Amino acid sequence: MAGDWLADAVVYEIYPQSFADSDGDGVGDLRGVIDHLDHVASLGVDTIWFNPCFESPFVDAGYDVSDYLRVAPRYGTNDDLADLVEAARERGIRVLLDLVAGHTSIEHPWFQAELHADGPSPEGDRYVWCEELPAWAWDSDLPGTPAWVRSPGPRPGWYLKNFYDEQPALNFGWTETPADEPWRDGFDDPGPRRNRRMLQDVLDFWLGRGVAGFRVDMAFSLVKDDQGKNAGAAAATQVWRELQAWLATAHPDAVLIPEGKEPRTGAAMGFDADFMLVIHPEHASLFDNGGAGVLPFQPPGDAFFHADGLGSTRTFLDGWAAAKADDPARPVLLGTADHDFSRLRTDPRTPEELGAALTFLLTWGTVPSIYYGDEIGMRYLPGLPDKEGSICNPGYNRSGCRTPMQWDDSANAGFSSAAPSDLYLPIDPAEDRPTVAAQEQDPGSTLHLVRRLVALRRATPALGGRAPTTVLHEGYPFTWRRGDSHVVVVNPRREPASVEVDGLAGARLLLGQGVEVSASGLRVDGFGYGVLELG
Repeated sequence: MAGDWLADAVVYEIYPQSFADSDGDGVGDLRGVIDHLDHVASLGVDTIWFNPCFESPFVDAGYDVSDYLRVAPRYGTNDDLADLVEAARERGIRVLLDLVAGHTSIEHPWFQAELHADGPSPEGDRYVWCEELPAWAWDSDLPGTPAWVRSPGPRPGWYLKNFYDEQPALNFGWTETPADEPWRDGFDDPGPRRNRRMLQDVLDFWLGRGVAGFRVDMAFSLVKDDQGKNAGAAAATQVWRELQAWLATAHPDAVLIPEGKEPRTGAAMGFDADFMLVIHPEHASLFDNGGAGVLPFQPPGDAFFHADGLGSTRTFLDGWAAAKADDPARPVLLGTADHDFSRLRTDPRTPEELGAALTFLLTWGTVPSIYYGDEIGMRYLPGLPDKEGSICNPGYNRSGCRTPMQWDDSANAGFSSAAPSDLYLPIDPAEDRPTVAAQEQDPGSTLHLVRRLVALRRATPALGGRAPTTVLHEGYPFTWRRGDSHVVVVNPRREPASVEVDGLAGARLLLGQGVEVSASGLRVDGFGYGVLELG
């Protein structure tokens, strides 16, 4: 597989609309990121992951692409992105882009051409069309549910959407092609082949301009199957296996990271890692406080990282074991949060509780991904307006995790010189909102803790992404060994907790607070955490 560097990476996710506005229009841009790269570098991270920055009408915050080869004008130009990649490289930082592979915007020229055609393209349709709905047709008005949408143009029939109606599904074929539904293409029909070539062309365009790889949105939704079956996800991995074979010679250092966990099919893997996102059960069972809402596939029960101490690590550990079963060396990404759900600091979680959470996220055997602003403990803000599709079903609002970065105590928290009414989303109105400038001056701040944890990880191979992780106690306090040389303990609840651990004689506390070490075990204060080097 490509990109062995990924196993040692520490990722920083930037939602470009909300990071830094350099031109005063109220929306973040690439020049704003360049202006703040020294802050990113100061964290010790070596990889930036950008949410989609391609041209788009922004019905779904850029996840509706109208031109894969052009930076959206709100962010700047292709030259600006090239400058950013070079400026990041000078600081030892790689850049990953977000590839929306499964659908485009209805404004994409490809869709407009098919919409205004009389029938199927002689080259093979890029999108999924049918003139008569099948008896099993999926029917849902909720975003996020694939469904048929009546053609709004001259072409008769319906097209298949992936998320919003404005996001028509690209045609990568079907797992079944019954004779009575001739509109279904097989995997190797002309339309799916065109789209597979398109993916290679897009990757080649940006990788040739210095990008290090891609995180792929809806990576396993490409090949379709009938509702209720799971064959499509497994079939979609064939698309990525083909691309990996090409990357091995064309761009051998590039990486592909999926949205989610890759299905194990018994064949070669199509991606270089798995990604346990915040909306997935493994992450949600640890950190979900329900700030953005609750989705149907999220696990019931209490979060483990909660002051009441009623949760369990079992869902996470089972998922971790499954991800590592076939290849213990395969990287697994785990984020503090991301653009689709609640932040790490969501009420009732307080700043005091962040130390245990960040210690876990930065010393477990994952590739950690820090969501912009989590390094200072920015809050998830409830009750914000629907912005560019942020409310994608009732009671589920993503705006609260997409608010502007809080740099200092100047107007708009230093994010933008625009009028407050022109900002992409409102600034946290709290008088005590955390800022980078204030936490720079406070050695006990969340910002300094993140820097110390990343620096310790960098200096200690046993705490990185390659050494084995062995659970010593899966309850409170959660305790594990990294390699043969280090033990980490976190107590996310408000009450103290103790655990018996053998072999601690001579152990040295490298980083932490509220941890008492004895020859027989550990006692950890409420919200305490510690990283120990064994004697």
